[in-house]
Amino acid sequence: MTIPGPAESVEPVVRTSSGAVRGRTEDGLTVFRGIPFAQPPVGDARFAAPRRPRPWDGIRDAHAFGPPPPQDLGVAGTAGPSDVPGADDWLTVNVWTPAPDPDAHRPVMVWIHGGAYKMGHSGSPAYDARRIAADGDLVVVTLNYRLGMEGFAHIEGAPANRGLLDQIAALVWVQENIAAFGGDPGQVTVFGESAGAGSVAALLAMPRAAGLFRRAVAQSVPGTFFSPELAADFGAALAAELGLRPTVEDLADLTPDQLVKAGQALAPKMPGNVPRWGRAAPTVTPYAPVVDGEFLPVTPWQALAAGAARDVELIVGHNRDENRLFTAMAGKLGEIGEDRASAALRLYAPGGEAAYRAAFPDASANDLYERVQTDWLFAMPSLHLAEAHLAGGGRSHVYELAWSAPAFDGALGACHALDIPLLFGTFQADLALLQFGGAEPSAEALALSSGFRAAWTAFARTGDPGWPAYDTRQRLVRVFDAESAVAPYPNETSRRLWEGHEFAPLPLVDPEA
Repeated sequence: MTIPGPAESVEPVVRTSSGAVRGRTEDGLTVFRGIPFAQPPVGDARFAAPRRPRPWDGIRDAHAFGPPPPQDLGVAGTAGPSDVPGADDWLTVNVWTPAPDPDAHRPVMVWIHGGAYKMGHSGSPAYDARRIAADGDLVVVTLNYRLGMEGFAHIEGAPANRGLLDQIAALVWVQENIAAFGGDPGQVTVFGESAGAGSVAALLAMPRAAGLFRRAVAQSVPGTFFSPELAADFGAALAAELGLRPTVEDLADLTPDQLVKAGQALAPKMPGNVPRWGRAAPTVTPYAPVVDGEFLPVTPWQALAAGAARDVELIVGHNRDENRLFTAMAGKLGEIGEDRASAALRLYAPGGEAAYRAAFPDASANDLYERVQTDWLFAMPSLHLAEAHLAGGGRSHVYELAWSAPAFDGALGACHALDIPLLFGTFQADLALLQFGGAEPSAEALALSSGFRAAWTAFARTGDPGWPAYDTRQRLVRVFDAESAVAPYPNETSRRLWEGHEFAPLPLVDPEA
C-alpha cells in the first residue's frame, strides 16, 4: 500500500513486503532506486541461491541506485567494479511509475541488461527508463543480478545459473510488490538485450520462472548456452588462474575483485583454445547460462518447441549488422582479410566454408566474416527462437533493425546494441557515445526511437506491437529503418543456410587439447 501523505509531496512513500521506501518525483514520474529484492550474496550467502531481503524498520530512502555487482571493467562508459567501499547490496531493483497508486493497474515492463554475463548494471545512464514509462503510461522496473564468477561460473557446491536465479527473485519481488507502485502483476513483460535477451530466453525455459511474466521481448538473443562439461572446464580454468580448485570451500574467502581478475586473466587466453572450447573460445566470455538439467533443463529452443511458455507472447529480433560493433571495438572495422574470414567460416558456418561462399558469391572476405559471425551469435538464434515458439504453439512477432548508426559515416551499420539508445532514448550514454559519436540525435533517429518505444509499450499493454505475428509461410517481420515497413524476413539466404540447425549446448570439444 502507499502510505498517505500530503498531495504535494515530492517524495512519495510506498510500503513493500520488506519495509517502506521513499522515492522522488522527477519529470512527472515517481522514481524509486536501489530497493533490495534479495539479501547481499556475501558471507554464508556467497554463491548461494538468492535469499529474501531482510526487513527494515522505518522508511528507507530509495534515491540512489544500488552498487553495481562486481564485474569486468567495461567499455565506452559502462560500469566496472563498484567504487563504494564495502558496498555489497548488489541485488536491487529500480522503479519508474507515473504514480504509485495501487488502483492504477498499469502494465509493467522489467528490463534485464546485457553485458556478456560479466558486466553492466541497472544504474547505467543508458537504461534510464523515464521515456518508456512516460510514453507508455506504464511501470518500468530495472534490476541487477550477479555477473561473472559470482553469477555464472561453475563452482562445486554452488547452484548453477545463480545470476538467472537472481532474476527470478527480482520477478518474484515484482509479483509481490508492484501493485503498490501502480503496476499490475498480471501484466508483466520481461525485456532484455544481448545477455539480457539470453536471460529472457532462459527464463522462458525455466520451470521456476513459470507464471512470473505474461509477455517477453528478446533483443539479439545469443546462441551461447553451455553444456555442464564446458561450464565445469571453464570453472576449473578460472579457479586455476587463482591457483585454486573451483569449489565453494576454496573460493568463498576471496574478495569479489579477485574473482573478477581471474576472469580478466583468462579471457585473452580463450581465442587460442578453440581445439578445447570450440565456438565458445573466440567469445572471450567464459560465462553463459548452463543447461544444467535442473534449473535450466534444456535449451530455450528445445523448451519452446516442446510447448514451454506457449502462453507467453513474444517479440524477438536482432540487428542487421550485429558483429560490426565488435570489429570496430577491436580496431578492425572493414579490415578483415581472407585468413580470418576462412577461419570464422570453418568454425561457424553450418554447411562449412564452401556453403557460405556459394551463397554469397560477391561478398568480400570482410563481409563474409561479419555475416557469419552475426548469423551464428545473434541473428539465427533469435529467428530460431521465434520458430521454436511457433512450433510449440506460441505466438512470436519478429523484427530486424536495419537503420545504420550515424557515427563513422554509417560504417557501423545496424550494429549490436544500437537498439538500446533507440529504445530508451539515451543517446549520450555508454555505447551510444560510440554509435552516435556524441552528436545530438537527428530527427530521423528521434522518430525511429519513438517508434521502438511505441511498439514495445503497445505490446506490453495489449500483446500487439503493431505488426503481424511471424509464421513460416509469409515470414513477415517488422524492419525498423528510416522508413520502417513490414516485409518478409530480409536475410533469407542466411535463414536457408541455417535451416535445420540445432542450437545445442556448446560442448567441451577436447578436454585433452
